[in-house]
Order: sequence, then C-alpha cells, then structure tokens
Amino acid sequence: MDARGLRAAPLSEAAGLSKSFIRDLRRGKAASPKLDTAMKIARALDMSVEEILAAANGPGAGRLTIAIAGKVGAGAKVPVFDAYEKGDGPQVECPPGLSPHGVVAVEIVGDSMEPVYSAGDLLFYSRPAHEGVPSEAVGRRCVCECERGLGWVKLVKLGSEPGYFHLIALNPDAENQHDVRLKWAAPVRLHWPADLVKRV
Repeated sequence: MDARGLRAAPLSEAAGLSKSFIRDLRRGKAASPKLDTAMKIARALDMSVEEILAAANGPGAGRLTIAIAGKVGAGAKVPVFDAYEKGDGPQVECPPGLSPHGVVAVEIVGDSMEPVYSAGDLLFYSRPAHEGVPSEAVGRRCVCECERGLGWVKLVKLGSEPGYFHLIALNPDAENQHDVRLKWAAPVRLHWPADLVKRV
C-alpha cells in the first residue's frame, strides 16, 4: 500500500469495507481479516492474498502505531490540538510497554515545561472521561484544554475556588496561569523525546 502511494481510507472503500478498516488493521486495532475480506483487499490492490501476506511478513510488519492528534502548548498558545480526524494524524511507532488502544499522542510546542519536556517531544495520554478533571489529574503533569479552547501541557494544581485550577510551568522563566477553568485534563502516561520518536 505504502509503496504504491495508496491511503488506507480510499483502499478500504475500494474493497467495499468500512472506511477505517485498513487503518485499524494496520494499527493492530482490528482482528485479522477473514478470507473473503482478504480477497476483497487483494482484488482492490490487484494482488493475490499470498502476495499481501508475504508483504505483511516483511520488514516492519506487525508494528503497532499511534496517531498524533496534533500539538499542545507548553507556553505557546495552541488551539485545541485535534488537528486531524480521529486516528488520521501522522503515525508513530507505539513505545514499548504501552498499548495503542485508547492512547493519544500530542507534540509539544513551546518551552514552559523545560527542562523536562522540550519542543518536538511527544506526550502520550489516555482520556477515559470526555469532559472534566479527574482527581488523579490534580498534582500531576497533564495534557488539558482550557475553556478558551487552547491545549496545554502543565502541572495541574487546585485553584482558589472549586472548578478553577492553576496551570504550573516547570521552566522558572515561564509564566504560570492561575484560576483557569478547564474543560478536561488527562495525566501524561509517557513522555518520548523527539530524537526517540519513530514516525511511520
């Protein structure tokens, strides 16, 4: 597929499958296709099922990936980072020990979290609740969205009244934000420096 410059969604549709089937299959988020589904994919690619299996067992086969949802501000003002349709952002190899299921990746812009997080690094997080700030987010470094629709990575502390939070920068030269209303916050599960990221 990659060698031919084909995209997952159009190939799925050409094979008569759901738009996300091939994408999910490549990410390990769908079960192996049944023979009739494999034959549909093979016909759409003008290949045999055997040729597809041989290619699938080649270099890089079976690697799990996570989509980058967009960017998040570390001092920089970044509109909420869902820059791509769900799952359609650039793909990175799933870090060892982390399941790709329910995990989101964002790229850092800005330097307010230096020296811990740097611009270009990736943060991985899970958001079980769509809205709100869970108690386990307080006192931790989180990816969050403020009521102005900006995405941040900050240390989240309780504000001066219920429903308000202080967003603390780790860089002593950066400004903290006080008594901010958050739409949601999710603790960072994993930080990956930019030089370790493997884009696929």
